[in-house]
Amino acid sequence: MRREHRRAGHRRRDRPLFGGRAACVRCGRSLRRSHRHGCRRARDPRGLIDMLEVELKSVVDDVERCRAAVEQAGATLVFAGRLEDRRWDTPDRAMLARDHVLRVRVYRGGGHARSELEWKGPTRRDTNYKLREELGTSVSDPDALAEILTQLGYEVSIAIDRVVVQYDLGGAMVRFEHYPRMDDLVEVEGTPEQIERAIAVLGLVRGGFTTDRLPDFVRRYEERTGGRAAISDADLAGDGSYDVSNA
Repeated sequence: MRREHRRAGHRRRDRPLFGGRAACVRCGRSLRRSHRHGCRRARDPRGLIDMLEVELKSVVDDVERCRAAVEQAGATLVFAGRLEDRRWDTPDRAMLARDHVLRVRVYRGGGHARSELEWKGPTRRDTNYKLREELGTSVSDPDALAEILTQLGYEVSIAIDRVVVQYDLGGAMVRFEHYPRMDDLVEVEGTPEQIERAIAVLGLVRGGFTTDRLPDFVRRYEERTGGRAAISDADLAGDGSYDVSNA
């Protein structure tokens, strides 16, 4: 596997997103906590955060209108910039077979970067929400971590790159996501009550929010447009190394 595919990703100049508002990133120690929503469990003394992730996603056609709505409702801007995910698995995709995810996530913006190592357990669906156990911790050097994982026999199974704007709205995480070539999405994460309040503020059709995985959004985009979606820089460049159905 090429080294550039093992790395967390390269910084590139993305076109201005959501009206060209200035990007920012908060890279202090509090960022890890501010990014996590859902049903929080006890914080491990080793620095791990044990979460039950609860979320829904929807296509969003008018990002600027929805951003204005959440800002008018008093939302706090947490992060705006580039979000890079690299999922790792064994060559025989043993983790995928168990519906587990091992992910290195990098937030880039304003000349700074922040990285996290996360594990997610099998997906469950309960009363129209997607539920997933999650553990995560901060990582100071994602490139070194990538080399360690490679030496242990893991490889990158999927790459996901997008430009995002993320808010905290009454305890719910509301994140707008712009991919290299696909529909813009909005993800809402929190408790069921927080999620429903945030959806009401967004003003989007409730039926459009779903527990579907990213490949489902990719498939619908491709069926509607007749074109090929790109959820990473590699996809946009025509590199077919990754199976998008595993995202």
